[in-house]
Amino acid sequence: QVQLVESGGGLAQVGGSLRLSCAASGRTSSMYTMGWFRQAPGSAREFVAAINWNGDNTGYADSVKGRFTISRDNAKNTQSLQLNSLKPEDTAVYYCAARGTYLGISYSATGYNYWGQGTQVTVSS
Repeated sequence: QVQLVESGGGLAQVGGSLRLSCAASGRTSSMYTMGWFRQAPGSAREFVAAINWNGDNTGYADSVKGRFTISRDNAKNTQSLQLNSLKPEDTAVYYCAARGTYLGISYSATGYNYWGQGTQVTVSS
């Protein structure tokens, strides 16, 4: 079992930055591939970024490539998502997710077994 708790959401202006963090608890959490998804009102949950268990493989949605950066610190059981050059369309609830030990990146929400409660990101113009 892995428990995930997000933090760091909030309000930012267009072109601004935010940093989201996800703290994972559980004996084998450092072996899990981690991801971020987001969901805007009235929309489906969509993939944002993912990082494999040791950090040597990452994936991004085209809409955030070059603006968002995912990273992890296995010693601290945390992963982070740096959001730069924010746009109004980045407004959503952002969810941290994890999938099984040593699995590769998945771009689908169905590929993840564990989810955090979500943190709101609002970008104002």
